[in-house]
Amino acid sequence: MGCAQGKCCLPRHPRRGSAAVGGRGGATLGRAAVPGAGLVLEYAALAVAGLYPDSPARESQDTHLVATRFAGDPDLHLFAVFDGHGAAGASCAGFARDALPRLLLASLAAGPAAAFRDAMLAANAEMHAAPGVDDSMSGTTAVAALVAGGALHVANVGDSRAVAGVWRAGRLVAEDLSWDQTPFRADERARVKACGARVMSVEQVEGMRDPEDVGWTPNEGDPPRVWARDALYPGTAFTRSLGDLAAEAVGVIAEPEVKSVEITPSHLFFVVASDGVFEFLSSQEVVDRVAMYQDPRDACSAIAAESYKLWLEHENRTDDITIIIVHIRDMENAGSDKADYGSIGASIAGQTIQSEIPVFVQPEASNMNRSAATGMRSPSFGSPTERSLSCVAPSPTDPLLIHGRVSDASKPGQSEQRAASQPPVQTWHQIDGVTTELERSMQQSILPTSC
Repeated sequence: MGCAQGKCCLPRHPRRGSAAVGGRGGATLGRAAVPGAGLVLEYAALAVAGLYPDSPARESQDTHLVATRFAGDPDLHLFAVFDGHGAAGASCAGFARDALPRLLLASLAAGPAAAFRDAMLAANAEMHAAPGVDDSMSGTTAVAALVAGGALHVANVGDSRAVAGVWRAGRLVAEDLSWDQTPFRADERARVKACGARVMSVEQVEGMRDPEDVGWTPNEGDPPRVWARDALYPGTAFTRSLGDLAAEAVGVIAEPEVKSVEITPSHLFFVVASDGVFEFLSSQEVVDRVAMYQDPRDACSAIAAESYKLWLEHENRTDDITIIIVHIRDMENAGSDKADYGSIGASIAGQTIQSEIPVFVQPEASNMNRSAATGMRSPSFGSPTERSLSCVAPSPTDPLLIHGRVSDASKPGQSEQRAASQPPVQTWHQIDGVTTELERSMQQSILPTSC
């Protein structure tokens, strides 16, 4: 993710050899109950700063947020990733991370799609006005997943991504919960062009390629970008973001696309991650790797290691890499008799809990679900102690392991009182409310009325 002046325009120089993070690399673990749906979420998060040889002191521009018992409601849990870009990308990402929970809370009564829309647009406006953040040519992605009882609502601005691992027709399938908003998409390309933008790659701008050629491919390393009609800016490789004030005039907007799904027994886990993960790994490859590990911390580290290695195979640097993995467990199959889930997981960095979770496996039965998976092992998927990450750990001066901002949305003793004070929220996760929401459309995409 980035602008023409940012990380995405650095030339790709193939590099021999590889390096990656090893072990758990600082991944953190937490648990949170969803009593209204009889579920337990076990989640882990890991952030690895990118390797930039020309800027060894560069700070990571990624950050993330985990807020369990959101709004004091034990059935609401928020997970989000922000990937900044531009000179002030870290500031923009941090600003969005801090603003989103507050702004989302203010709009909860409106329902998920409207609340996410209002919160993202308000965060964008506040960022423009913030004296300490220069977002004229900088900004951030934002992808947020809200578990609301038996429903999952995902809002996306930019090209970070959320994907679910779903057992379907006898195999594990990646179900995208968001869609990258880039000029590769014909609909987004048409929208920004209607606002006066040119959409061309750098080679096209420089006259080295037919400007009418739209046959770009993701593996070329020279993606289509958004440009002003008669200027060499903003050059963004995305069509939506928070911030990027100069790009708004050519249709780069902060309105999210929102998708809502009902959590079924076939939904085994979901992943929220920056494009540092998805640049070289497909959604299916990511969920396949998650399924190899019993502990989400090990899955986080394995995916970060593979992403890091792939970056260095293609370039002489790596992007910042941030990943959150959330396993969805039936409460009776998650060791709920051995742990007080009401008091665990409010802070992702609070404590480490030993996993008692079954490995996600490929069974012989074609109707695999969470209950059927319990206690089973597959010979093709080893445990973290049986499988090597096959990676070389970098030196301490290479990627810095960092922890994202965590919001302790409430204290356990306050949960019932706060939940009682938020009656409108219940419509988000009551069965009837979710059904009504899903009957409208599984995807709620909010299109702008103006540029």
